[in-house]
Amino acid sequence: MMNGRKLWRIPQQGKVRGVCAGLAEYLDIPVRLLRVIVVLSLFFGLFMFTVVAYFILGFVLDEKPADAPDQHTPTARDLLNELETSLKSDERNVRDIERYVTSETFSVRSRFRQI
Repeated sequence: MMNGRKLWRIPQQGKVRGVCAGLAEYLDIPVRLLRVIVVLSLFFGLFMFTVVAYFILGFVLDEKPADAPDQHTPTARDLLNELETSLKSDERNVRDIERYVTSETFSVRSRFRQI
């Protein structure tokens, strides 16, 4: 297991027994990329290894149960979007504070406190 994840095959999302879909979820990469890698390995000298490994995994891996938790981890894009939202919120807060500190209300209250 990698980071508490379990390797499954996902026939509902797969083309042939769902091995690539399961591996892609486990490795957190796009399934299309993994399929391209598998097809390229067939043509570049790894035909027998790829076919044997694929069918072994197809029979050895358990099917992902419907009630299994989603193993999706946030992508870099998700993290950047979250960071951007947080920074915009902080920027608004700083602007509000700056607006208050430079206002007449702040200077009047500050003078009253000094008395």
